[in-house]
Amino acid sequence: MPISFERAFSIHDDAMIMRSKRSSILASNIANADTPNYKARDVDFKTLLKRIDRQQSANLKLTGTNARHIQHSTSSSGFELKYRNPLHASLDGNTVDSHIEQSKFAENALRYQVSFTLLNGKIQSLMNALKGE
Repeated sequence: MPISFERAFSIHDDAMIMRSKRSSILASNIANADTPNYKARDVDFKTLLKRIDRQQSANLKLTGTNARHIQHSTSSSGFELKYRNPLHASLDGNTVDSHIEQSKFAENALRYQVSFTLLNGKIQSLMNALKGE
C-alpha cells in the first residue's frame, strides 16, 4: 500500500505556510500602527483552511486513470486579504489597534507552534514505522 505524504500530514503543512504568511501581515500592521491612513489587514483563517480542506478532498476524488481525462488542479497558496474593522475611529484614518494586532500575532504564533508540534509528531511516527520500531 503506497504512502501518501499529503494525506499523512493532513492539513498541518498548509496551515504552517498560511500562518507564516499571516504572521508577516500582522507584523506589517503592527509596524504601521502610526502611519496615517494605513488600513489594518488580515486573513479569515478558518474560511481559508476549510477551502484548502475541500480542495484536498476534491483532489483525492479526481484521480485520472486515462491520459485523455481532464486534468484538475487547485492552488492552496492564494488567499484573500481583508480589511480589519476598527473598534474605534482614529483621527488620522489609521485602523490599526496595537493591542488587537499584538494579540492576534501572539495567537497566530501559538497556533503555528501547535501545527509544528503535530506535524513533527507525524513525521516522527513515519520515521519510526520506516525503521521498524
